[in-house]
Amino acid sequence: MIGLIITATISVVMIMVLLVVAGTFTWVERRLLGFVQERLGPNRVGPFGSLQWVADTVKILTKEDRPPPGADKLTYILAPAVAATPVLAGFGVVAFGDGLALAPVDVGVLFLLGMMGLTAYATVLGAWASNNRFSLMGGMRAAAQMLAYEVFLGLSLMGVVMLAGSLSMNAIVEAQQGVWFVVLQPLGAALFCIAGVAAAHRLPFDLPESENDLVAGFITEYTGMSFGLFFLGEYLAVLLVSALAVTLFFGGWQGPFLPGPVWFGLKTAVIAVVFVWLRATLPRPRYDQLLGFAWKIALPLSLLNLLLTGIVVVARSAS
Repeated sequence: MIGLIITATISVVMIMVLLVVAGTFTWVERRLLGFVQERLGPNRVGPFGSLQWVADTVKILTKEDRPPPGADKLTYILAPAVAATPVLAGFGVVAFGDGLALAPVDVGVLFLLGMMGLTAYATVLGAWASNNRFSLMGGMRAAAQMLAYEVFLGLSLMGVVMLAGSLSMNAIVEAQQGVWFVVLQPLGAALFCIAGVAAAHRLPFDLPESENDLVAGFITEYTGMSFGLFFLGEYLAVLLVSALAVTLFFGGWQGPFLPGPVWFGLKTAVIAVVFVWLRATLPRPRYDQLLGFAWKIALPLSLLNLLLTGIVVVARSAS
């Protein structure tokens, strides 16, 4: 009986996450992009175009989905699932409220970093299995980008872990009762958000699928629901990075008057909208500029932030 209740709870949470991604967030993004770019955006299906995602889902499901000639069929089919599944699993350790997590493990931060890192495998496998030179170039770009930005993504949040003294999501949120960590760790928060955008392959860090020079990069040969799973994984990653940023730097579910889950949802939505704003306003850099920023600027800054935080923590414990 307990197992059924746990399974039902997990299923409801996962369905809600998928509905938010497939429906609300994609519609909000397309409407905001239309507003910023002085066009209408989707406005035909449903009130203000709010049901456009339903029409798009039907279209994706009815499209032919088959591997191209010369492709590694098994890997080609599995890669899209690998893109979405680890990110979806990452939501299992996210604390939506006080004690409201499907799996409140003590090393939740490490688990999330591991799940986010697995998405690089999906990109590389899909690119290699497609038997397309543009796809392969996009996969290599994704691997190099993930390697560069995952390094300082982890280092940027280590300052928070040191201040909270724990890798538990609940413990990190509770440690921010007096002051949010974004105040104590402004450099770490900025570096984490930059790395999070790159980890989600969002503009201006979408060079693995840059349509200007790679057609569509690693998803060039994908169509139908296989393309839809890559698309879903990207949007899930945006929400997961936003939820992690809220947990680490913006007080998690804490806030006055409103219930904790409501505060958590509002903060996550604000950061997700920032992702959309960046996509609408920033140009795409050259690939050497992107990697140069990661290794030459962001990594030294994250190490400096970690060093300064360590000095503060040691001085505080000594006193």
